[in-house]
Amino acid sequence: MALLTGRDGQRQKKATLAGLADGSIQLVVGTHALVTEDVDFADLALAVVDEQHRFGVHQRMALSTKGRGGIDLLVMTATPIPRTLTLAAYGDMDVSKLTDKPAGRLPIDTRTISLERIGDVVQAVGRLIGTGARVYWVCPLIEESEDLDLAAAEERFRGLDARFPGEVGLLHGRLKGAQREATMSAFAEGRLSILVATTVIESASTCRTRP
Repeated sequence: MALLTGRDGQRQKKATLAGLADGSIQLVVGTHALVTEDVDFADLALAVVDEQHRFGVHQRMALSTKGRGGIDLLVMTATPIPRTLTLAAYGDMDVSKLTDKPAGRLPIDTRTISLERIGDVVQAVGRLIGTGARVYWVCPLIEESEDLDLAAAEERFRGLDARFPGEVGLLHGRLKGAQREATMSAFAEGRLSILVATTVIESASTCRTRP
């Protein structure tokens, strides 16, 4: 088994491509890097495209043609785009629906709390990290805006860092890649207990821990 992404070094990428071509690597997980022309499979039989709405039509076609005798293609999404709905509606795509949650899931407690009670939320965060849990605090903006009355990640980070010094990390799209990687690793390894972030955490590359 191997991993292939656009961040791989040339030596690692060369070894992975060679293993896929000669068949010594039988299962590969990767990003869009898998659909590039230099990727050749010894005998590709099944391709699974996760979050398929993030892939273009030609990208999915390019992947499906990498098999020597045709392949089985499974596309998965929780956000069906119009083309996917059309294919499903007119019978050009077999559909399997996952209607039940995986077994063993813990119950989700969802609450709506007014901004006036943000102090209560911060106290709850303190109680949680005191038990060893980790917390995501997600904001819609990176910095404060005069035009939008929305929470900003940098402002929340400063407030939480003052309350829980050394335990809070900040993550948004303007940070350099190395800085984002260091913050994500620290959170995943438990060296940070709170991660203040924008919706950049939806990226698959950041999903490394289960707070």
